[in-house]
Amino acid sequence: MPTVSVKWQKENFPAVEIDTSQPPYVFKCQLYDLTGVPPERQKIMVKGGLLKDDADWLTLGVKEGQRLMMMGTADEVVKAPEKGPVFMEDLPEEEQVVNVGQSSGLLNLGNTCYMNSTLQCLHSVPELKVALHNYTNSGRSNDLDQYSHLLTVATRDLFSELDRNVRPVAPLQFLSVLRKKHPQFAQQHNGAYMQQDAEECWTQLIFTLSQSLRSSDSSEISTKVKTLFGIDLVSRIRCIESGEESSETESVYSLKCHISQEVNHLHEGLKRGLKSELEKASPALGRSAIFTKESCISDLPRYLTVQFVRFFWKRETNQKAKILRKVDYPLELDVYDLCSEELRQKLQAPRQMLREAENVKFGLNAQGKNSHENDTSVPKPEVAASNSGESAAATSLEGSSSEKKTQLTGIYDLVAVLTHKGRSADSGHYVAWVKQDNGKWIQFDDDNPISQREEDITKLSGGGDWHMAYICVYKARII
Repeated sequence: MPTVSVKWQKENFPAVEIDTSQPPYVFKCQLYDLTGVPPERQKIMVKGGLLKDDADWLTLGVKEGQRLMMMGTADEVVKAPEKGPVFMEDLPEEEQVVNVGQSSGLLNLGNTCYMNSTLQCLHSVPELKVALHNYTNSGRSNDLDQYSHLLTVATRDLFSELDRNVRPVAPLQFLSVLRKKHPQFAQQHNGAYMQQDAEECWTQLIFTLSQSLRSSDSSEISTKVKTLFGIDLVSRIRCIESGEESSETESVYSLKCHISQEVNHLHEGLKRGLKSELEKASPALGRSAIFTKESCISDLPRYLTVQFVRFFWKRETNQKAKILRKVDYPLELDVYDLCSEELRQKLQAPRQMLREAENVKFGLNAQGKNSHENDTSVPKPEVAASNSGESAAATSLEGSSSEKKTQLTGIYDLVAVLTHKGRSADSGHYVAWVKQDNGKWIQFDDDNPISQREEDITKLSGGGDWHMAYICVYKARII
């Protein structure tokens, strides 16, 4: 990796390292961090003319210590207020998109929108940010491989950088470690990095964080990714021919919404996703046979992730094809009927308390004026935007440092949507739509945050070539 000096206007940057395994666009992103000049405005003089985003470093002949000249105008720098703070409510509507902790976009480093959208959705989970913040550089346990540790550190540092900036951030370090930990994201075609499946990126990152953030010496149970995203399932497996039955338990990090001609709504697809057929050995028959598998939820997470199974392998084209069918999804999701009987029993009391609290909130309590007597004891039904990292993996938490117990209701509110536009998972474009603490939504199209109306979020349900939901994240409504 040669180190060069870059002169821009009156400034000189004497030691800028070039990663020749990455396209020049990545080098331009490095200079953007240093100068504030967006890559599209940079004009860098090299052998043969101006440096192009997709040029081959080997043919350019850049040498160690070489001096490069760059021209371009930087973005306007946001200056600190001279006469006290300016509050969000006082800003024009278009400027309110920039909000502390949820403002920065992520630069596309060459077909990395799949990664950017995944990161923006996960960045919206405050408890995950707390867990990452508490993860130290020396926090690697003996059974954790080096790249899992480095990917966790890179995620922590990137989330911190997003919270500190209003300008777009270049996720260079994260991308580099991601490709070393999971080489499938380093696939190239004709010298350019290929588009990848956002769901695969999501799954791999969640699994890596689940391994690194499960430190046994942590007093905060919420630092475990399983607590935040893990879903426990109990399954009944029955042989169609012999009638023999068995049961099994498993933990997953998302529910699958299977799409068919009969599925018009998310709930219908989730029910189909909890039923399947498999072929395995039958002790009673002494041969392989078809078994049915019916699952239900035995334990719920703080954040419920739903994946729309929109892609399937098409042999004719040898690639993942997309199911474009429209499948509606709600802003409020109730999974009570997907739960086991035992879990339903545990949910009943919190659900009743939630209904009573909502009645009080909307003035529907039959007791009239007397309803105010219980205002201090009735739990609030709103979804908390808490940074405390409270756990909700179980219906109630015991041994918590808080005197009050957190209880789930089985009701969830939509807080993030990852969409895909195009006909194949390995092409097209991915975008994140994230709900802010103030209730407004922002569309993160790589480095471009755009304010959105809530009524437009549920229109991302498919049926054409526009953006359609691929992954939905729901936050538990707790009391």
